[in-house]
Amino acid sequence: MVLVTGTLVMKSRAIRMEPAEPPMSKADYRIKDVQLEEESGNVRWKLGADQAEVFDAEGRTGLRRPVVDIHQPLRSWRVWGDEGDVLQKTKDLEVRRNVVLVSNDGLRLETSVLRWQASTKRLWTDAPVRITRDGTVIEGSGLAVDMTRQTAEVKGRVRAQFTKFPRVSP
Repeated sequence: MVLVTGTLVMKSRAIRMEPAEPPMSKADYRIKDVQLEEESGNVRWKLGADQAEVFDAEGRTGLRRPVVDIHQPLRSWRVWGDEGDVLQKTKDLEVRRNVVLVSNDGLRLETSVLRWQASTKRLWTDAPVRITRDGTVIEGSGLAVDMTRQTAEVKGRVRAQFTKFPRVSP
């Protein structure tokens, strides 16, 4: 060791390590610019992603930057995030990291993970949520939406802020 003007300088003969490259994916195959569409009854949905990696043994398709558009006769939604998974048998979907859902009537939901269970038509998360629309902000620690009953429940400690109130006629 050498002490120079109050600064400690150490000499070493350590080998400089180069950063490791990320491991190659074990996907059975990879598809770029994915576009899938399906229609069921009066619901039409389209799934797009920058990239999909198919894992046949797991029955799962991993998605990079997924975008899902859902259209019904009176409503439509768009959901996107940084990554996600589709289970091939059940068509269940999970979107993760920076997840946003917007509807054609101005509703916006933000969370870190959002799941769709196709068999029960259930949309849910156990992660914190923030819902905004027309000056209203609702925050909670989870969300459960039952599409068949058309109900939504914000879970946990809920905080709601209303800054705009509709006019009520006497």
